Amino acid sequence: MSVGKLEECREHIRAQLDAVVEFWLKYSHDTVYGGFFTCIGRDGNVYDELKYVWLQGRQVWMYCRLYRSVDRFRRPDILEAAKAGGEFLRKFARVSTNGNKWKCAFCLTRDGKAVKVQRTIFSECFYIMAMDELSRVTGDKEMQLDAEQMMEQLIYWVREDASGLGRPQLPGDVPTNSMAVPMMLLCLVQQLSEGRPEAGKKYAELGSWCVTEIQQHIQRDGTAILENVSATGAELPGCLGRLQNPGHALEAGWFLLRYAADNNNKELQRTAIEKFVELPFESGWDKAHGGLFYFLDVDGHCPTQLEWSMKLWWPHSEALVAFLMAYSQTRSRELLENFFRVYEYTFSHFPDSKSGEWFGYLTQEGKVALDFKGGPFKGFFHVPRCLYMCESLLDDLLGKHG
Repeated sequence: MSVGKLEECREHIRAQLDAVVEFWLKYSHDTVYGGFFTCIGRDGNVYDELKYVWLQGRQVWMYCRLYRSVDRFRRPDILEAAKAGGEFLRKFARVSTNGNKWKCAFCLTRDGKAVKVQRTIFSECFYIMAMDELSRVTGDKEMQLDAEQMMEQLIYWVREDASGLGRPQLPGDVPTNSMAVPMMLLCLVQQLSEGRPEAGKKYAELGSWCVTEIQQHIQRDGTAILENVSATGAELPGCLGRLQNPGHALEAGWFLLRYAADNNNKELQRTAIEKFVELPFESGWDKAHGGLFYFLDVDGHCPTQLEWSMKLWWPHSEALVAFLMAYSQTRSRELLENFFRVYEYTFSHFPDSKSGEWFGYLTQEGKVALDFKGGPFKGFFHVPRCLYMCESLLDDLLGKHG
């Protein structure tokens, strides 16, 4: 183990996390209507007042997790910000559509009026994460119940009847297993079960189902992870079926590694590392310019996503967590070397040394393409979660105080 280098990484990651937290504390809070601004320019200016529910939930969760887990973040201002965000969510996130009281909006006006609803489960997923984590730091049992009730609705939509999401059943629309769905449900199982044995028993079957569904995305005789497969685990035709998302596969990898560790499942650990960490990294790394491609086509066609060749903040965040977690479980030198490889690219390209936080969107060559710090998809989540998790993993590897 390269102790000296890992200690340098830990100190740098710790400083980065401190700076990122301060950026969002300074610029994102709406002290008039509650909740958080997420459309934040390079220097902290708010360029759009719309509030995206999944990002509101992510920010509440992140504040609470830092407050609960890291001594230096156990601060009144962070707790109060989390509580204010949670209050905004509980008051405005849910919209009544066709008698369904559980559907959440995708985005809201500054003062909480619903603007748009998506026919997916992701606003609801992050509502659950926010309420559960907030209940852990406040002791509010109603919030915990709120999270658990929303979870039951989510399970029903995914496994029984999706009509409540509002998506019409069209004759040419083939049932699809999108990897994002079982990934998020597995994340929620782990969230709701943490430190609660009864919940662990309650969601054990669901967790096992999620793991099976995720593994269906191992395709082409184990040589590729495909983002979408049929409901029965077969490859789909066309661009949808050939789509690869290296960052998503790496994120699934560390979800599976965490599940494998919790259940002492060495076979799953091996699958997670070989198929969901090493494989997508090898195919997704840009050999010419460095960094991870956003999307790829498994057959080498040009992906139809216009941003396919760009380098985004979140796949690199997930890669850092995946490789460091895999190394912490195996002590494989190769995994550590790949962590350092991602680390060098990430910290030499994404952080903004002038204004703080990270740029989110780079060209294939690694130049800044979009200089805002937050938007409809980038909020206070992937960067701080990565930094927090890497700091924690490094603490365990090196000893808490180095």
